[in-house]
Amino acid sequence: MTLKIDKLFEGASRRMAQRTSRRGIFALLGSAVVGAAAFPLLPVARAASKIPPGYPGVAPQSTGKDNDPGDPASCDYWRYCGIDGFLCTCCGGTTSSCPPGTEMSPITWIGTCQNPADGRSYIISYNDCCGTTSCGRCLCNNNEDDRPMVRAQANNDYNWCLGSTTEAYNCSTAVIVGVAVEDAGS
Repeated sequence: MTLKIDKLFEGASRRMAQRTSRRGIFALLGSAVVGAAAFPLLPVARAASKIPPGYPGVAPQSTGKDNDPGDPASCDYWRYCGIDGFLCTCCGGTTSSCPPGTEMSPITWIGTCQNPADGRSYIISYNDCCGTTSCGRCLCNNNEDDRPMVRAQANNDYNWCLGSTTEAYNCSTAVIVGVAVEDAGS
């Protein structure tokens, strides 16, 4: 049986060698390499478009309060309108407390987010939790009310752990500080 297979492959390779040149083979191989490299660039419907909202492996959460609607483990949660970082709710903490083994930075950036339950705007303090390496779960980069770096207190791109005992960033919280005063001029 092996003799027949050997003779079959020998005959096929001899016929191919008689009909092609080395340059032709290299041209075919080069075309195959270029085609394979260009394959990911083709427009196709990506599987990610079928992923439900939220994060894989993170169960939807609820605050359990009618006046605080939404999923704190989702970037669409109303308090996260100006957050930039990993959500502490996905890392073992809550919207207002750090995960075990980390500490809340004493310096913070602030934003104003509107609560859809009552239509009022609230001042939100975005505090980084510091002490261990990045959580790496539920990354959000919402830049509503983000200001240039010259206005540090309203910029979310700084490492705010510089004010704590360690500079290692873990995650970010969104603590309600109070109700925003409405501007009389608008």
